[in-house]
Amino acid sequence: MKRETLPSTTGKLLYISDCMNRLRVSVQDTTAVLRWTCCLCTVGQVVHTLPEGQPVINVTSLDNEIFVLRWKGLEGCDEVEVYDVITYRLQRCLTVRNAHGYTDMTSCEHYHCLYIGDLIVGCIHRLEVRGATTRWPVHDEPFGLSVNVAHNVIVTCRDVRKIKEFSSHGDLLRELTLPDDVITPLHTIQSRSGQFIVCHGHGYDPVNRVCMISADGRHIVHSHGGQQGSDTSQYNEPVHLAVDDSEFVYVADVNNRRVTLLSPTLSYIRQVVSSDKLKWRPYRLYLDVQRRRLYVTDNEWKDGKAIAGRVVVFSV
Repeated sequence: MKRETLPSTTGKLLYISDCMNRLRVSVQDTTAVLRWTCCLCTVGQVVHTLPEGQPVINVTSLDNEIFVLRWKGLEGCDEVEVYDVITYRLQRCLTVRNAHGYTDMTSCEHYHCLYIGDLIVGCIHRLEVRGATTRWPVHDEPFGLSVNVAHNVIVTCRDVRKIKEFSSHGDLLRELTLPDDVITPLHTIQSRSGQFIVCHGHGYDPVNRVCMISADGRHIVHSHGGQQGSDTSQYNEPVHLAVDDSEFVYVADVNNRRVTLLSPTLSYIRQVVSSDKLKWRPYRLYLDVQRRRLYVTDNEWKDGKAIAGRVVVFSV
């Protein structure tokens, strides 16, 4: 039997398209296969680097602007740097008052606001893009933040192994306790189907992995990782996630100094950002799906503390 050759990525795409036509599958399935092929070829290329300075807690974008939250110490007042999404020029700064211990930041296009987790106060700061600030209590220590398709805030409470869902103004909608073997959950994103993608495992935990957990929080559906390590099937503190429209998952692997790309069922695809593209260690991720830009916070650590940081922008 003669073997067909695939000389290029374009050839592969044409070959897959021809196979789909011959099998008479739906247009939706063909699109899914083409997206899968594109993800197989995805390697992050550096587009821009925002200025080095104080450690970066997280980065996000909203209304054609980039928001960078830096750690400046327990001063009770801090600022979010705002950059133009095209020129990367600093536009202004937003002040966050009565903030003491930032852990994460996320944004919501629907409500045009930012959410900032405060570990010391135990609250979420809600910051409108024009500067108005409110806050509401979590009644636990918030660590990772994300926003789901219902425009609610998903808060990962690391020490008590819980996920809490809040409305935009702080009403507690539900609270889930994670399975016993999900130790030290660091960040959670809820998929469109209602399942939760959770990364968990700190430096001394026996298991470091990414899990897909059922919508009721009781069962692990898929997982990637296990014993701490540096192989492609392992992590050394998977601290933060980003998910695209096709539900491919990007994982910031802090101590392996890389960003890993997983399939929607958490199968390994490839490294999308390797250690040679980073100066220090990746700590947080933000994916601009429309512009296909992956923002990676790159922080320098010394004696267990972040001492400097920057944001590296990749095309993906």
